[in-house]
Amino acid sequence: MSDLNSILKKPLTTEKNSSLSHVISELLKHNISRLIVTDENLPVGIITEKDIGLFLLNDDTEKNLDDVPVSQIMNKITSVLDSVNIKGCVEIMLEKGIGSLGVTSNKDGLIGIITKTDIAQHYAQNHAGMHKVGDIMTISYLSMNSDNFLSDVVSKMIEEKISRIFLKNEQNDPEGILTFRDLFHVALEQGNLDSVLDNADQSISVVFTRKGFLSDSGFGNTIKAKDVMTKNFKSVDFEEDLVVACRAMVQNRINGMGVKINGKLGGVISKTDILKAIYIDNQSK
Repeated sequence: MSDLNSILKKPLTTEKNSSLSHVISELLKHNISRLIVTDENLPVGIITEKDIGLFLLNDDTEKNLDDVPVSQIMNKITSVLDSVNIKGCVEIMLEKGIGSLGVTSNKDGLIGIITKTDIAQHYAQNHAGMHKVGDIMTISYLSMNSDNFLSDVVSKMIEEKISRIFLKNEQNDPEGILTFRDLFHVALEQGNLDSVLDNADQSISVVFTRKGFLSDSGFGNTIKAKDVMTKNFKSVDFEEDLVVACRAMVQNRINGMGVKINGKLGGVISKTDILKAIYIDNQSK
């Protein structure tokens, strides 16, 4: 049996005719970043927070979220047989630049999903002492001032096609991070629809588009980034064992964190970097 079976999870799914309002509410309710899209219980695609955010913030039609089916923006799902090992999955995810894989069996079809989070948890449990954070960290990262208007920060995220950005104060100290999940929350708040989280069937009528975040009359030009960012900024020292960063990302359900060098933010470490560490170890054997 492949070691993949020890970490795969049962996937949460949504039908391809589901609306984006339903998908967003499901992502927020379950605090997850992706859903597998099905057609009569067969997997046909995958939808992520990043897919939704980039689509809606580039859309000029001002469609209501209830009127956009998930099939319009979902991506093709990449799957592997359950006989493939974790190292093989890592290579595929790095090669294709994706954050998850469907797992299938010849007998039962789709049986699970494996994500970068699952691999980070596997690393934390099995690779202590292999790397320091500083060995794997990414030195370059994007940041903006937390006092910038939300519209300016969102514009940068769209331009760079990123789903999170670090925010600093005037002293260049990290204060927080802004993600698409934060933007979903603020869109709900602006539409007075927080109750959607308590009722998955309630429609989200707020128009989550460029108009709200980027137009001259939108709320993005009245709200500062620091007012909606995630303030519990997580960081790790570059001398720490990489498993410390893995555990922190898994426990806090985050995809990346800051790396401090002599007390100052000197880079970032992400779950993609964890995959690269596993790939490097495999190549050196």
